[in-house]
Amino acid sequence: MKCNKCGKMMKYSKGIKFNEYSIDGWKCSCGEIYYDPEQAQKVLLLNKLKKEVLKAKLGKIRSNLILRLPRDLEHAFSLEKGENVTIKVEDDGFRVVAA
Repeated sequence: MKCNKCGKMMKYSKGIKFNEYSIDGWKCSCGEIYYDPEQAQKVLLLNKLKKEVLKAKLGKIRSNLILRLPRDLEHAFSLEKGENVTIKVEDDGFRVVAA
């Protein structure tokens, strides 16, 4: 990738700091940084979701209770149908953790 600032070729780097997260991107010797757009979009979505109170619905299929998560959470954590998650019981409730 070419730098728009100086015109030199940029080097691909992993672990560039972006809003308290480490994501991939390109660095130029002139100091210009371009972040991977997909990863940057995920970080921005996570930051947005942290500021909100999220609600989820409980449903039932036969004798199983299911938890329906909002689509934004699905995209932010790259969750897919059939994927396993971990449920941790805490003093005041429980926490669902993406595996």
